[in-house]
Amino acid sequence: MAGKGAKATATKSADKDKGKKAGGPVSRSSRAAPQEKSAPKKDVYQLFAEKVRDNKQLESRWAIMQETRVEYFRGKDFTTFIKNNPEVREILGPDKDLEVEDIVNTLLTKNLVIRCDRVMKTVRPGKKKLSSWPAHLEIHNEQVFTENDGFFAWMFLKRRTLWQTILSFVWPLFALAVCLFPVYPYQCKILVLYSCAGALLFIVSILLLRAAIFGILWVLLGKRVWFFPNINAEETTFRELVRFWPEKDEGERPKWTSRLFYALVSLLVILLLRHHAPDEAARARYQKKVSNIIDDVLEWSPKLAISGMMEKHTGANMTEASNYTSTVGSSHTPPSAEDKAPDTDTDGDTQADSDEIQGSGYADDTRTRSNEA
Repeated sequence: MAGKGAKATATKSADKDKGKKAGGPVSRSSRAAPQEKSAPKKDVYQLFAEKVRDNKQLESRWAIMQETRVEYFRGKDFTTFIKNNPEVREILGPDKDLEVEDIVNTLLTKNLVIRCDRVMKTVRPGKKKLSSWPAHLEIHNEQVFTENDGFFAWMFLKRRTLWQTILSFVWPLFALAVCLFPVYPYQCKILVLYSCAGALLFIVSILLLRAAIFGILWVLLGKRVWFFPNINAEETTFRELVRFWPEKDEGERPKWTSRLFYALVSLLVILLLRHHAPDEAARARYQKKVSNIIDDVLEWSPKLAISGMMEKHTGANMTEASNYTSTVGSSHTPPSAEDKAPDTDTDGDTQADSDEIQGSGYADDTRTRSNEA
C-alpha cells in the first residue's frame, strides 16, 4: 500500500509538471497576442499608392488645384502602368485580382486620390485641341474612375527623399553664406562675383537665343519652335525644366500677312535701337561708374568700416572742441572800436544838444538887454 501511495503521488506531481509545461507556452502566446493586435498594420492600399507614386514609369505632372500644388496622373496612363507592371498588384494581397477600375475606386474611397477636371474646358484661340496636361485643375463632381480625359491627384504627402532632407539643412547655410558675403576675403568675393555674373549671362543668352530662333522660324516657316520649352514655367520639375527638345506645335499656322507685319516691326525696332545706341564716351562713363561701384563692394572690409567710423567720430569730437573754444574766447575778449563807436556817437549828440541849449540862452539874454536900453 505504501508503494502504491508513493506511485500515486509521483504520478500527480508528473501531471502537474506536464500541466505547467503545457500551460507555459499557452500563457506566453496569450500574452503576445494582444501585443500583436495592438501594433497597427499599415493599409495595403496605402502601401500600394506609395509604391505606384514612387515608380517613375507612371507619367505624372504638377498642377494648381484650389491654390495648392498637386501631382496628378491620367486614367489611361494608370491602366497601362498596371498592365505593364503586374507585380505591383502583389501588394494588395487578396485584392490583387481586382480590375483597375475597382482598385482606383477603392483608392478614391480611402481618400488616397481624388478625381480632378480641367479648369479651361474650351480650346484656346490658335490651338487645335485641349492641352494633354492642364496646368490648372478643379475637383470633379463624380468621384469615379474613368479613362477618358480623367485626371487623378494624389492626396497624401510623399515620403521625403534623402536629397530633400539634405537640402533642408543646406538652404539655411546657403542663406547665411549670402548674408556674410561682405566679410569674405577679396579672392572669394571675386570668385562669387564672376560665378554669378557668368550664370546670369548664360541665362540671358539662352533666353535671347531661343527667342531669336523662335522669331526666325515663325517668320520664315510659320512654325512655333521653342527650345527649352519649360524654362519659363512656374510649376515644373527639374527634369522638365532642362528638357531641350521642343514640344510639338499644336496651333494653327499663322497667316503670311501677320508674319510679314511682325517682321517689319522687329526690323524697325532693331534700327531704332541701333540709331539711339550710346556713343563710346557714354559707354565709357557708364562702365567707369559700374566699375567704381563693384570696387567699393569688393574692397569693403570690417577693418576699413571700423577705422572709418573711428575717424568720423574723432573728427566730430575735434569740431565740437573747436566750436566750444571759439565760443568761450569770444565771451572774454575786450570790446572793439566798432563796439565803442555807438558810445562816441552818443556823446557827440549829447555835446551838440548842450551847445544848442547854451546858444539859445545867450540869445535870450541879448534880447532882454536891448529891450531895457
